[in-house]
Amino acid sequence: MVTSSPDFSMNRCLTGFFALLMPAALAIPAASAEEVRVYSGRHYNTDRQVFKAFSDQTGIKVRLLESKGASLVERLRREGSNSKADVILLVDAARINNAAKAGLFAPINSAALKRDVPARYRDPSGRWFGVSRRLRVMVVNSKIVPMSKLKTYADLSKPFLKNKVCLRNRQNVYNQSLVADQIALRGVDATKAWLKGMISNVSQPYFPGDISLVRAVAQGQCGIGIVNHYYVSRMLAGVNGNKDQKLANSVRIFIPDPAHVNISAAAVAKYSKNKNNAIRLVEFLASPKGSALLALPTFEHPVSVNNTSGYVTRFGAFTPDSVTISQLSQYQPMAIRLMAEAGWK
Repeated sequence: MVTSSPDFSMNRCLTGFFALLMPAALAIPAASAEEVRVYSGRHYNTDRQVFKAFSDQTGIKVRLLESKGASLVERLRREGSNSKADVILLVDAARINNAAKAGLFAPINSAALKRDVPARYRDPSGRWFGVSRRLRVMVVNSKIVPMSKLKTYADLSKPFLKNKVCLRNRQNVYNQSLVADQIALRGVDATKAWLKGMISNVSQPYFPGDISLVRAVAQGQCGIGIVNHYYVSRMLAGVNGNKDQKLANSVRIFIPDPAHVNISAAAVAKYSKNKNNAIRLVEFLASPKGSALLALPTFEHPVSVNNTSGYVTRFGAFTPDSVTISQLSQYQPMAIRLMAEAGWK
């Protein structure tokens, strides 16, 4: 049985990506001598076909449970040694690292993972490994904000953007990681000043999601905002329908230099009953083949190469900043505190 919480259905134009690779549905038997059980917070329908590719390659059946990341972490805590999870998939650096610090993952030593996952996108202690990447970018209405004035995230605090900035609410983990990123790069005092200036530039109530923020920028409710790049790519591809596609085509994307990069990551559960199979699945997901199968149809970037879809490359090249995923987790508590102090709602 597959339990899922599909937040979106991929546009039919993407189904052809997998048509030559595997059947469209993931069938998981109730029990198997060779199996691996996955708790996933990614909630993308196309991930199921990645698991099917793994099963076809190895003969190991995948049993999948999908839920929100915070719910999965709480479930793992509650289940303890009785948990049936073998592999955990989570998004966002802080959530991943916090789960590791809580002792929910089993460290593993894999030459394949060390080879395939750049050091900055894996845990130094071998508890989790990046499998896909996403950028926090600026979405711009160029009729309101001149692109020529934009260089870095620091520009969001400048006076020329007074009453022109839209932000997602401070509970959003992607914004928390962005602020943690700025603390790591620029220090506490500079980040405080940046937050103060940026919040003073906000023109609208804080948004519950990235897509609603993109719509607001496109419709001229504000001039600029911060979103994960793949939300705009999905809109451009028509995943959300014609109306959102038109709105996405009316905005511009600016990638700050350097860019803040976040990840999805995989880990072996501490109490895995199928540890060898779990390691094989994590290795597959982080491999060039597996990471591409995960990332390309969702418009993320694979862990070690860039997405070549036109819906992504149209945004231009990017240079990741020097902050590691572990540093993002380290500074997240301070980021949350500074965001609240600055008045980020």
